[in-house]
Amino acid sequence: MDKSNNYSDKELIAMFRNPEQKNYAFNLIVRKFQERLYWHIRKIVISHDDADDLTQNTFLKAWESFDSFREESQLFTWLYRIATNEALTFLRKKRTKFFVPMVDVENQLSKTLESDEYIDGNEMQMKLQKALLKLPEKQRLVFNMKYFDEMKYEEISSVLGTSVGALKASYHHAVEKLEKFLQVD
Repeated sequence: MDKSNNYSDKELIAMFRNPEQKNYAFNLIVRKFQERLYWHIRKIVISHDDADDLTQNTFLKAWESFDSFREESQLFTWLYRIATNEALTFLRKKRTKFFVPMVDVENQLSKTLESDEYIDGNEMQMKLQKALLKLPEKQRLVFNMKYFDEMKYEEISSVLGTSVGALKASYHHAVEKLEKFLQVD
């Protein structure tokens, strides 16, 4: 049985700050949040292998910077912010490394989506995922967090550092664009 869900964020943080329980607490934190963070990253970078690596990087960064966590947000929100930054940094490096415009990166992600052995979605799911790749980065992030992760705007605001009003507008624009993309195909 997974004990990671038996502990509140405060309990996990207190355990982590105790040198004798630090490793055990971090193991519980990883088990508690790993799957959600993986899927969040996966929706951004598409590739299983990249998402797997970035999930590990997220927890490595969290381990290294845990002492600076001020508990002003929930543990999950803090980890989500790290994961989002890792994924976006990865995509930016990919663009600049190969000097390719964002459209080419989106095309490559779309091809990865089609050939990915880990994705077995039906045709409509595949259309939605391809349509999501056509959205601007911020709109795609907001849509994924609101629609798929069922996060509240206040939580998304904490992760992205954007006002709730701007997030609502981004989500609204994303939905409109997705509807158009899905009608055309």
